[in-house]
Amino acid sequence: MKRLLLTCVLAITTAFCFADTVSINHFVVKENPFAKDEVAIVAVDTAGTIQEKVNGLFTFSVNGFSEQLTFDKGTAFYRHKMEKSMFVFARHENDSGTHSMLYYVYRHDSKLSPVKISWIVLIAIPLGLILLGYLFKRLIIIAAIIFCIFLYFNHSNGLSIPTFFQSVIDGLKGVFS
Repeated sequence: MKRLLLTCVLAITTAFCFADTVSINHFVVKENPFAKDEVAIVAVDTAGTIQEKVNGLFTFSVNGFSEQLTFDKGTAFYRHKMEKSMFVFARHENDSGTHSMLYYVYRHDSKLSPVKISWIVLIAIPLGLILLGYLFKRLIIIAAIIFCIFLYFNHSNGLSIPTFFQSVIDGLKGVFS
């Protein structure tokens, strides 16, 4: 009888020990409605609805700097002021893998408008310029000038070459996984 009782108690306690872990697999960057010139990172599902069960401390890498973001009902506030338009590369790693997003945060009239940049666009622009220069030999110089302007725009707004390639590699990993 003691063994049966001990087995039942052990089975019941182990059932309570395995809690469902909350993980962030998808997120978006939005303007912070409570602070001027700041953004918020919102945990969403694949349909784009906020996951309100996400609460607690999560580690994100934002533009290469590791940040501990506190989520409350699926929303965390990134407490750094954005004084000009810039790229924001947010990356989160959990048990199911690494999830990253590249956004261009456009600043206008003291408002911030985040625009998601796909890794396909990051590849398509340089490849299109190379193809244009290859097809029309007379446009090689124009394509090279546009490519230099593209590189300068990316660099001046915070998108470095390693971040560029990391975004493309993370996008390719997402396609093949």
